[in-house]
Amino acid sequence: MKNNKKLTKFILLIAAIIIIAATKSDIYRQIRESQGTINNVYRHLITHYVDDIDLEKFTKLSIDNMLSDLDPYTVYLVKDQRKGLDMLTKGKYSGVGIQIGRRDKQLTVISPMENSPAKRAGIVSGDLILKIDGSDTDNLSMDDAAKLIRGRKGTQVILTIDRFGYDEWIEFTLTREDIAVQDVSYSGMIDETTGYIRLVRFSKNSAIEMDKALTNLLSNNMSSLILDLRDNPGGLLKSAVSILDLFIDKGELLVWTEGKTKQSHRKYFSKNDPIVPGSVQIAVLINRGSASASEIVAGVMQDLDRGVVVGRQSFGKGLVQTIYNLDKEKSLKVTTAKYYIPSGRLIQKPGYLPDELLRNSTKSADTLFETTGGRRVDGGGGITPDHVIAMDPATPILSASWRRGLFFTYVQKHKHLYDSFGDVVSDTTLMDQFEDFVYSNDLDILLKGESTYLDTRETLMEMDSSSVSVLGAIDLLDRYFEEKAITQFDREKEKLRNAITKQFAEHFQGKKGRLKISSETDKDLIKALSILQDPFVYKEVFIPQ
Repeated sequence: MKNNKKLTKFILLIAAIIIIAATKSDIYRQIRESQGTINNVYRHLITHYVDDIDLEKFTKLSIDNMLSDLDPYTVYLVKDQRKGLDMLTKGKYSGVGIQIGRRDKQLTVISPMENSPAKRAGIVSGDLILKIDGSDTDNLSMDDAAKLIRGRKGTQVILTIDRFGYDEWIEFTLTREDIAVQDVSYSGMIDETTGYIRLVRFSKNSAIEMDKALTNLLSNNMSSLILDLRDNPGGLLKSAVSILDLFIDKGELLVWTEGKTKQSHRKYFSKNDPIVPGSVQIAVLINRGSASASEIVAGVMQDLDRGVVVGRQSFGKGLVQTIYNLDKEKSLKVTTAKYYIPSGRLIQKPGYLPDELLRNSTKSADTLFETTGGRRVDGGGGITPDHVIAMDPATPILSASWRRGLFFTYVQKHKHLYDSFGDVVSDTTLMDQFEDFVYSNDLDILLKGESTYLDTRETLMEMDSSSVSVLGAIDLLDRYFEEKAITQFDREKEKLRNAITKQFAEHFQGKKGRLKISSETDKDLIKALSILQDPFVYKEVFIPQ
């Protein structure tokens, strides 16, 4: 009888091995056939197509098109496109240390980094970059401008600058050097007990910068912390894990990955005792721009009941990419696994891959998960905050002013009128002057409903431009929107005042000054502070409902 059982087990084992081998053999056969088809199509096109084809461009376009039906993170990278990845993995790049942006359509220095070639040479915030090595910047994209300014360490770049108040252009010859990526853009105390850290990405240096910032805040008697991950697009998984290690007890499962291969199945645990005591209350700020590693940090804090999450639902990017180097200049970045956080939640939102490309397309309903303390948290992709803060509706003048960079430009052109930030605050004519400045810039402002009206207006004119009733209705509505436009600035005045005041505060007092104003006007920040300042409210968040 025992021999029969052993024989049965042996037969089942052999059968399983045969099935697995047959399945693998079938997959390999499909790969060979598909590869053969692609190679044959490529060979016939190159050999017989009527016109000469640029093989390098054609190959890249073909690969890009092949990958376009997959998730947006599986991409083919050539030399220049790899620089962003190198910056994350190495934590540095070779350049002159300036943050640039488009302000009123002009390439502008937002700020030079401390102790950088640009800062030492005397380049200042607000400088307009007219030329890079003699080439005009008018039609350059931001990426192209950055590529021209960056380069090999030790080489030089010439920037031609137009500075407000100067009659002639200024030419700077700068020598490129290694610039460390700064992931913690600001850290400091908001009040006597509350620390604040703004983390903008997760690169090689993130955990070191966070450790330094936290150590400094703790030495200033911090008992509560706001970690701002809003608009942080993520970065390296290892950096997210290392940062969580600063907060979470040793030995806790933080995140795991699952994919097709054995190598893609990995678990990440906290390895060290946290430097932040468990008594320190934590609020994490997120929004729709918080993705990937940001969502891991926020989600783990939530799942382990280590902090309260405030803001808006995050992006929902929970896919792991692996880089395969094809040669010295070409790489393939492939999605190889998915992230899961302690509650079992998958961060990735569904629908990233067309159903028709999947072998077994199954749609499952969103599931509720539980934190370590028994609280229910939402699944289905992304991180839903414990306290959701509704986003303020966009207003036309404020939105247009941000798009055109008018707040920054106004401060650069008017900062000489003030000796201190206090002078700005006490200036009763500030908003009148800013209103004149806004309207002098011919902003393309559309009021609520105006876009729909303009489309209808055009249709009506095409149908019957001579109708008295049509012309009368159009005239009435034209006057309505004209009158609304005249009073629109007054309706937005407080929001505009907050924006211009924050810009002046940053100019005179740095990021600390801007943060102080934000703590009085930023709804996410105000909510986080109110939770942290009341121990009962904070603890109530973690009580299962």
